[in-house]
Amino acid sequence: MSEATQEEQRFVRDDWYGEELTGRHYVRCEFQETDLSEAVTRNSVFTDCVFGNVRFNASRHVDSAFTGCTFKRCNFFDAEFTGCKLVGSSFAECELRPLRVTGGDWSFAGLAGADLRAVSFQGVRMREADLTGADCAGAVFADVDLSGAMLHAVKLPRADLRGSDLSALDPLNAELAAAIVSPDQAAVLVTSLGLQVRA
Repeated sequence: MSEATQEEQRFVRDDWYGEELTGRHYVRCEFQETDLSEAVTRNSVFTDCVFGNVRFNASRHVDSAFTGCTFKRCNFFDAEFTGCKLVGSSFAECELRPLRVTGGDWSFAGLAGADLRAVSFQGVRMREADLTGADCAGAVFADVDLSGAMLHAVKLPRADLRGSDLSALDPLNAELAAAIVSPDQAAVLVTSLGLQVRA
């Protein structure tokens, strides 16, 4: 285990405001009421960690991984994730707006019931992510792989869904008023409704 790896440590009320965390590795660590506002993580890995009441406000995360992590009552106001891996991580009672995600892998992420209004996911892999009941009004899901995602009762009014895999979306169990889709996606949705398109 490298010197940069910390395992099963507990951080309570630590002030990491504006810190740059590069090449760090935390395994099964717990972060409570830690301030990571305006912090930057690069090539850092958090594995099976727990974050409670942590402030990620205006933080930037580049090529980092938060796999199997639990986020509860955390604030991600104006946070950005670029090329990050959040496979199997779950979010409960978190403030996620506005949030910008570009690239990376959020497969199996737990976002059920999350307030994702006007957030932006672009080029992200979100296979089998749980978005049950999530409020994604006005959000951008551009070129997102949502195959196998749990989308029951998801709210997507005015959302831009162009380029995304909507094969798991049941239009009868989602709010889609004024959502933006491509002609190809419209055909997928029509087919899922059991309709046939003929000239």
